[in-house]
Amino acid sequence: MRYYNFKGQSISRLGQGIMRMPTNEPDGTIDEEKALALIDHAYMNGINYFDTAFFYHSCHSEEFIGKALAKYPRDTWYLADKMPGNFMAYENGVYKLELGPFNLKDSTFNSLKEIFELQLKRCGVDYFDFYMLHNLAESTYDLYTSDEAGIVNYLIEEKNAGRIRHLGFSSHGRPETIEKFLKKYNCFEYVQIQLNYLDWTLQSAGEIYDILAKHNLPVIAMEPVRGGKLANPGEKQATILNAARPNYTPAAWAFRFLQALPNVAIVLSGMTTMEQLQENIEIFCKDDPISEAEKAVLQQVVESMADFVPCTSCRYCCAVCPRSLDIPMLISTFNEACVEVAWLVNTTMAELSNDEKPDACIGCGMCNPLCPQNIDIPKTLQRFVELLEENKQEDCEQGKR
Repeated sequence: MRYYNFKGQSISRLGQGIMRMPTNEPDGTIDEEKALALIDHAYMNGINYFDTAFFYHSCHSEEFIGKALAKYPRDTWYLADKMPGNFMAYENGVYKLELGPFNLKDSTFNSLKEIFELQLKRCGVDYFDFYMLHNLAESTYDLYTSDEAGIVNYLIEEKNAGRIRHLGFSSHGRPETIEKFLKKYNCFEYVQIQLNYLDWTLQSAGEIYDILAKHNLPVIAMEPVRGGKLANPGEKQATILNAARPNYTPAAWAFRFLQALPNVAIVLSGMTTMEQLQENIEIFCKDDPISEAEKAVLQQVVESMADFVPCTSCRYCCAVCPRSLDIPMLISTFNEACVEVAWLVNTTMAELSNDEKPDACIGCGMCNPLCPQNIDIPKTLQRFVELLEENKQEDCEQGKR
């Protein structure tokens, strides 16, 4: 495993995200046997950076990773967590997780300390190695910069007290929002952003990367394979990559792109299976960044993928959907349908109840402000409805012939 020297600490270049652990069906709870095996394998093979958050896995991610790491000496691993401002509202001295999903919906806290203490308790630790504001973006900017809410000042106090070793923020925001935030505060030591070769231009990740380099802030790259899309990009894209370098998987291309960026400190991957974990560990045991010629190959791939809706299955939208739609699943199926409304897509639709299908969307738009990818979700689901209807009509016409 290759390592990054972060303020004198040796951090694995590959970090394990705890947002996409293997789950049990149909309830979606963490499959602890499989998940613990993943964490053990990661730790034993040199990964020492683990990233969780308040709401991951129905609010059980923090407790799980605390349990998983407790068997190992505390000074041999680094834990990252986040203040859940992305689902928080503040009014009259009360912090309300009003947009939060699952069992903590409408929970209120009288202080930020209550939230922070709960996270420490869940994780079974008395300090966090890395701690972030969760998703500094247009929708959270006013809250995070509110003097009355006092979030940044509180976290500085916890850092001074030693309960936060390194303070940063994650972001799905626009470049101008991040720049404005960094001009207001100079207390942050690193920033976690969505960074991959598709989003380098599509989501202005390259511009954000340059802003952070200008501020001398190391980058933690999340969504390196874009929720799995760059690991399984499609036959056309895989053919382009295989022709250029047959001995590399699509996932290796995505990680090697990040290895070529000198300001990337850690690449955070939400590895769900042992196969993914083993492949990624092998990739990060050597330094093999892409060449300038290979950047042109990736550009070909990007151009061939430009019509995909860029959902990364973060599921923020699901938290507020009044119809409880599985929006990431529907968008993923829509992307497949845009290529071909094949048997797989039709089978998926047949298995859904009427309340689970894209036409169950009422177009309220509550999901749009929470989408890190700025997807117009109601419009996308309407396009899906129209595409399915077109396919249905074509099938009927073919049946008449």
